[in-house]
Amino acid sequence: RGLWGPIEDKIFYAVLVFSWTVYIWEAYLAYRQRKIYRATMHVPTELGKIMDSETFEKSRLYQLDKSNFGFWSGLYSEAEGTLILLLGGIPFLWKVSGILTARFGFGAEYEISQSLVFLMLATLFSALTGLPWSLYSTFVIEEKHGFNQQTVGFFLKDTLKKFAVTQCILLPVTSLLLYIIKIGGDYFFIYAWLFTLVVSLILVTIYADYIAPLFDKFTPLPDGELKSAIESMAKSIYFPLTKIYVVEGSKRSSHSNAYFYGFFKNKRIVLFDTLLEDYSPLNKSGEKEPGTGEENEAAGNESKSKPKNKKQGCSNPEVLAVLGHELGHWKLGHTVKNIVISQMNSFLCFFLFAVLIGRKELFIAFGFHDTQPTLIGLMIIFQFIFSPYNELLSFCLTVLSRRFEFQADAFARNMGRSSELYSALIKLNKDNLGFPVADWLFSMWHYSHPPLLERLRALTGPKQD
Repeated sequence: RGLWGPIEDKIFYAVLVFSWTVYIWEAYLAYRQRKIYRATMHVPTELGKIMDSETFEKSRLYQLDKSNFGFWSGLYSEAEGTLILLLGGIPFLWKVSGILTARFGFGAEYEISQSLVFLMLATLFSALTGLPWSLYSTFVIEEKHGFNQQTVGFFLKDTLKKFAVTQCILLPVTSLLLYIIKIGGDYFFIYAWLFTLVVSLILVTIYADYIAPLFDKFTPLPDGELKSAIESMAKSIYFPLTKIYVVEGSKRSSHSNAYFYGFFKNKRIVLFDTLLEDYSPLNKSGEKEPGTGEENEAAGNESKSKPKNKKQGCSNPEVLAVLGHELGHWKLGHTVKNIVISQMNSFLCFFLFAVLIGRKELFIAFGFHDTQPTLIGLMIIFQFIFSPYNELLSFCLTVLSRRFEFQADAFARNMGRSSELYSALIKLNKDNLGFPVADWLFSMWHYSHPPLLERLRALTGPKQD
């Protein structure tokens, strides 16, 4: 290969150069943020009333460990990807896939079958090479800082289950997509886009009812003050709430979350048990939840994860304020706007894919001289050729997300829940050991949610329309 040789060589090296440029940029941003972690040893004056020195130090060390881990895992990932490209890993794996399918009587004309074998081998390779990093993250970093609630056995079983479920979804969807591209004619990109749109809507609809319960236990929120208050709040803004679930997040981690899902007049709200001060098993000192031995052992780790002299999660009024924020996203149309942006981007990408898929030099650049498999074309164009566009889009969506978060906070404030959201944000920041001091450039590029101090200032400042 020569940098100033044929166009395919220029494409190949341009992809490598851009990939490493992005990595160096990300590493530089992370370096700036690590300097903040190392230099900010004491609670800044403006944070004195909302964060104690012990929690501040814990969050500083936790985020520093995560940043160091991110540097090394990112370097490994970049080096691995570069070696795969330089050593011809993609065409090699395609050849191996062809050999395997041939053993079952499927020749080269069965491209979709070979593509599915290739995809399964590629995802298996990615899972195996990523497993040590995932184990280290969970059982060293998360364990060290009191978040991990899993045993190794539970983790491995969960990983195998996730891989199996992913394959059960990924392989049929991919085979249908490839078939549509093959038979779609000149306007295949429209049919392919419509297919992915339908699939994404179906998955969003069924995820919490049929997929998520394969991994976590979902139970209806019991009747009581909190349930009645949530239903009343939803009714006040005409949110078509049908069910409220509590998910057993404490089985895995002491991190907390809440979300809603569903389309049209069939909305559900899901609360992590770790979000609920009166519900979280992590607040039940010395008690173990009934279940398997692994679950009991995980529950027994509560002494590590629960901060001293305080409960995990939020009080009922604070939970309502958090949900007021989430419902604000719905009421202000943020969910619909994100879907529209996503689908516009998807359509544009499929259109450009249709324009580029016939360019043989793209395949030659990545080692495919005699064949142009559709799946490989999707990988080359979407993953490599579109990478500059994807980086720009990601940054723009991050900026938009921060704007939406401020608007959702303002919505909760206008519902009269400003003080409760204020205290909830502080509690959630403490529970998740979020570090409240950020480098401006790192924050601008990475934070999809505004930094804590900015959100608190907006809640207490003048009201905005």
